[in-house]
Amino acid sequence: MIPYLLLTLSALLWSGNFVLSRAVVTLIPPVGLLFWRWTVALAVLFPIVLPRLRRQWPLVRANLKIFPVYGLLGVTLFNLLIYTAMHTTTAINAALVNSAIPVLILFFARLFYGQSVSGRQWIGIGLSLAGVATIILRGDPAAALHLSFTTGDLLVLAATVSWALYSVGLRHYPQGLDPLVFLFVIALFGLAFIAPLYALEIASGKVVQPTPATLASIAYVGIFASVVAFVAWNSGIRRVGAQAGGQFIHLMPAFSTILAVLFLHERLLPFHVLGIGLIIAGILCATLRPKSQRG
Repeated sequence: MIPYLLLTLSALLWSGNFVLSRAVVTLIPPVGLLFWRWTVALAVLFPIVLPRLRRQWPLVRANLKIFPVYGLLGVTLFNLLIYTAMHTTTAINAALVNSAIPVLILFFARLFYGQSVSGRQWIGIGLSLAGVATIILRGDPAAALHLSFTTGDLLVLAATVSWALYSVGLRHYPQGLDPLVFLFVIALFGLAFIAPLYALEIASGKVVQPTPATLASIAYVGIFASVVAFVAWNSGIRRVGAQAGGQFIHLMPAFSTILAVLFLHERLLPFHVLGIGLIIAGILCATLRPKSQRG
């Protein structure tokens, strides 16, 4: 039960990140948001991680070659592509394309590791995707005919590939490594990839405007969407596997709806309830095993 709660928490916190990145798109350039997000995350982690890193340095050094890959896929590429895409796409389209992640996880798990996909998992994915579509299309299938896609949507698609590869690759997580140490090290590598891009962005004249809104946004994405959400996601995926855990990405449109109702005073409509119900049913179908299969 705990791994599923951790994955649910990740989806909730990242829903806020999606909405926030779209809201501050005119205030914070994409690489600047990414740079300060992980700078804040590293600053929060440093005093906690340093004594643990000293103890576990032999384990980190023995696995040093895998951390740049995790940093590139999970810290740099995914977030950079999402933040850049938000300048040329809508939150609706981003949520729709992002829903491909669970399917891509199954595909890569099958391609690289030969993992089979059960009928229950496919049914669960189908139900969850139907729930996502119900929310995005506002309960009107005909609305799909009027959706238009942009370059930003292709960037979101590339981001989903990056995140699916990151999630599947967590099967190589070093046994016994502290989760905070893992996050700290991959964040260091990720920030190393981001820094030269940030320098180029500043040179082009795009700078972060230090307003209360931007500072609050950076604090949220640095602490909650980075430290808390990443540790929860990594822990959940390691325990239940990428195939089952990946389905929780579909909770993001559901949580975005709930957050809008609670904080933006939007109305909760019947199609919202139906979509959320389908998403939950799909996740339960894809992740819960029959009693006869439980060990």
